[in-house]
Amino acid sequence: MKNSRRKFIGNTALLGTALATTPSFGFHFLKKSVPADDIVGHGDFKYKVVRDWAKMSIGHNPILNCHEMQMDSKGRLLMIGDHTANNILVFDKSGKLLDAWGTGYPGGHGLTLHNEGGEDILYIVDCGYFIDKTGKAQAQAGQVFKTTVDGRLIFPLPHPQTIGVYKPDEAYRPTETAIGPNGDIYVADGYGSDYILQFNHKGEFIRKWGGQNNADKNYNLINAHGVAVDNRDKNNPVLVVTSRTENAFKFFTLSGKYIKTLNLPGAFVCRPVLDDDNIYAGVCWSETKEGKKWVKDTGFVTILDVDNKVVSNPGGEAPHYIDGKLQTMHNAQSPIFNHGHDVFVDEDKNLYVCQWNAHNTAPIKLERV
Repeated sequence: MKNSRRKFIGNTALLGTALATTPSFGFHFLKKSVPADDIVGHGDFKYKVVRDWAKMSIGHNPILNCHEMQMDSKGRLLMIGDHTANNILVFDKSGKLLDAWGTGYPGGHGLTLHNEGGEDILYIVDCGYFIDKTGKAQAQAGQVFKTTVDGRLIFPLPHPQTIGVYKPDEAYRPTETAIGPNGDIYVADGYGSDYILQFNHKGEFIRKWGGQNNADKNYNLINAHGVAVDNRDKNNPVLVVTSRTENAFKFFTLSGKYIKTLNLPGAFVCRPVLDDDNIYAGVCWSETKEGKKWVKDTGFVTILDVDNKVVSNPGGEAPHYIDGKLQTMHNAQSPIFNHGHDVFVDEDKNLYVCQWNAHNTAPIKLERV
C-alpha cells in the first residue's frame, strides 16, 4: 500500500503540471504576500522583479500553465504551455507577443531547442496530463515530437511499449528532453515510470536506465522531471537528471552510468538549466519550516555555481551551509512565485520564469542588477 501511494503521489497529484486548477490532493496552503518593489536573490545574483514583462492579453491568447521557455537563433523566446488555443507563445525580449501556434499538445510540458546544421529544431513533450472540456484532470500516454521551429513535424519518438522496452503495465508520460553532443536524444519519463530513455538522432532506441526498483539505489529516480547535458567540463560532458521527490539532481555519464547525487534539501526542483558555469532551476514547491512538503505557493528559483554550491535563491531564503552541508531551503517570507517550473537565462543574465498553477499568468522576468 505504501509503494502504491508513493507511486500515485509521484505520478499524479504532485506531477499534474497540465492541471490548471489548484491541486486538491491534500496540499497545505500558505497565504501569499508580495512586496510592491521587489529585489530578489542573494550575493552576486540579485534581480529586479518585472511582473508585467509579457505584453499580451490572456483573453486573446489564453494560458493555463507556462511550462518551459527557450530562445531561438533569431533571439525570439518560445514558451510552451498546455492551452491548446496556443501551445507555443513566441515573444521578443521586450515581452511583445510575436506569434502563437500549436493546438495539438493538451499536455504541453517540455521544450528543448537544438541547432542542427544551422537550423533551429524543437523537441516538444506532451506529458499526457491535461484538463478536459469539463475542467477535470485526465491522463493519457505521453509523446515526444521533433519539429521545426514553426511546428512542422519531423518525426515523433516511438512509444517505449511499441518497441518492447516497457512492460505493458509501465506508464509513459515524458516530461523533458535533452540533446547530447552527437545528437542523441535523452527523454525523462518523469510522470510515468521514471526512466531516462536514450535514442539516436534518428529516433532509434539505444538504452534506458533509472526507474525506482534498482538493486543499486543510486540509479533510482523518483519524479525524473528534467534532464540536461552539462558541458561545463568540455572534455567530459555529463547528464544532470532531476529526482524531484528526492530534492536532488543526479549526475550520469552520457551512457547512463551513475556518477553522484547532489542533494538540494527542501527544494522540489524542476529541470536543470545550464548557463556558463551555473545551474539554474525552478523550484516548484519547497518545504516549510514546520517540515510540511508539497505546500501550495512555495516556489522560487535556485542558482548553483561551478562547484554545484547554491549561491542564490530568488524568491526564496538565502542558502545556508553548516560545515559544508546545505541546510533545508525555504521560500521567502514574502513570496514572489507560486510554483517555479522553468528558468531561461538570456545573454544579459536576465531570467524568465515560467510557472505552473500560477492563476493563468504569463512568465515573470527577473532583471539582473
